[in-house]
Amino acid sequence: MHPLVRSTLVEIERATAGMTADDWQRHPDGKWSAAEVLEHLSITFGSTAKGLQKVLDAGRHPSAKRSAAQFFRKLVVIDIGYFPSGRKAPTFTVPTGISGEEALRRVRDYLPAMDQAISECERRFGSKIIGPHPVIGPLTAEQWRRFHLIHTRHHMKQIARLRAERAVAATPAASAK
Repeated sequence: MHPLVRSTLVEIERATAGMTADDWQRHPDGKWSAAEVLEHLSITFGSTAKGLQKVLDAGRHPSAKRSAAQFFRKLVVIDIGYFPSGRKAPTFTVPTGISGEEALRRVRDYLPAMDQAISECERRFGSKIIGPHPVIGPLTAEQWRRFHLIHTRHHMKQIARLRAERAVAATPAASAK
């Protein structure tokens, strides 16, 4: 597994270690639970793998045209490493409500499949654009890996906040209020 993809998995495993069924489902109103966050990530890993498999099946990499807005998004997310909060997830990546354990299982399945598709595109096409991201635009293999690591870190911060809120709520002082 490529080191950036391995780091992505390590971030997820670390953030979710020891989670209970209740931990997976707890969330503030209007926000995703940890299970939903992980399901969202599993969908993104799986869809990247499928999209890049289509590129491989076609036998050629796509054209590399990027709009000005996509150039700016790539600069912020990929080059600077900042994933802005508040953006709505693309509809096809919105979670449907599976369990946290199932979402984690899917992550463990889809992440290696994504890694394999990225690596095969890289072997076949080199450092050229290998496929378009729906928001950021065309990306190279290394940019795809970096995107998924940055995206995962963004969401693991959300899980850490959910866990911290639970810890605060469970303290005796919080219970006495």
